[in-house]
Amino acid sequence: MKEILRIKGIAEVHELFGFTKPKHPLVTVLPIDERMTSFDYGDVKYACNLFQISLKTGIAGSFSYGRNAYDFQEGTLTFLKPNQTAKVEKSEVVEVGKGWTLIFHPDLIRKSELGQAIEEYSFFNYEVHEALHLSDDEKRSLTDLVKKIEEEYQKNIDKHSQEIIIANIEMILKYSNRYYDRQFYTRSNWHKDLISKFEHVVKNYYQSGKAEEMGVLSVQYCAEALAMSSNYLGDLIKMETGRSAKDHIRDYVIEKAKTKLLGANQSISEIAYSLGFEYPQSFNRLFKARTGMSPSKYRRLN
Repeated sequence: MKEILRIKGIAEVHELFGFTKPKHPLVTVLPIDERMTSFDYGDVKYACNLFQISLKTGIAGSFSYGRNAYDFQEGTLTFLKPNQTAKVEKSEVVEVGKGWTLIFHPDLIRKSELGQAIEEYSFFNYEVHEALHLSDDEKRSLTDLVKKIEEEYQKNIDKHSQEIIIANIEMILKYSNRYYDRQFYTRSNWHKDLISKFEHVVKNYYQSGKAEEMGVLSVQYCAEALAMSSNYLGDLIKMETGRSAKDHIRDYVIEKAKTKLLGANQSISEIAYSLGFEYPQSFNRLFKARTGMSPSKYRRLN
């Protein structure tokens, strides 16, 4: 088992890479330069109790967390949330000084509205290969916001500093949401193909009898079958169809249930178990919520 190195605070990050002491205890902006790219990361996984947003540009190498590795490309933005584990492979600087990493401690935003809302930014749960690919204008917009954060904590910190820093972090996240929407839109043809694959996974799961063995199909199972995160899959399907991945699965289950109710001699309990429900009552509730009637009433009326 690989060793996991845990980093708890901003000061530890600065010390690890040989940067001077941080100007602010809860937030920092670091350039992605030789100190980071030539650092001997070793065969170690890193876990930070910190949020991290990184613009990778002009760097060759790879970075991984979860099951996937991601090769750095020009102008990509990656997001890490506290306690995610990551492994960094050796990398080589192509262009120095154009990339940056914004790192902030959860305590910075804990009492703010952003502290309550940050879970809504689902890209913190994306896999690393689902990074955001930025245009030059988008890179400039985000870099300008990062510079404002850096300028704010470099000055004499006053009672307004934290509010201003948080406001700029929130703007970065809002712009990232917009840019991800653009990325979903411009890759629409690829996404339509992916949705077809998602529908095939759903169909195969129930036709193969896996539901009886493994239970009701989850979005997580579909995402793993498609080698992506459940959050990215969910956001993609919502963007393309206006409905959630879970709704697509439930609709398929209901249609399958209707066919079984009308075309088989199974009891309602047997149908529920065959569709992966642990308890028939759960199946009954879902069926009634989606159709407006109980399975038994549907069977009688048809």
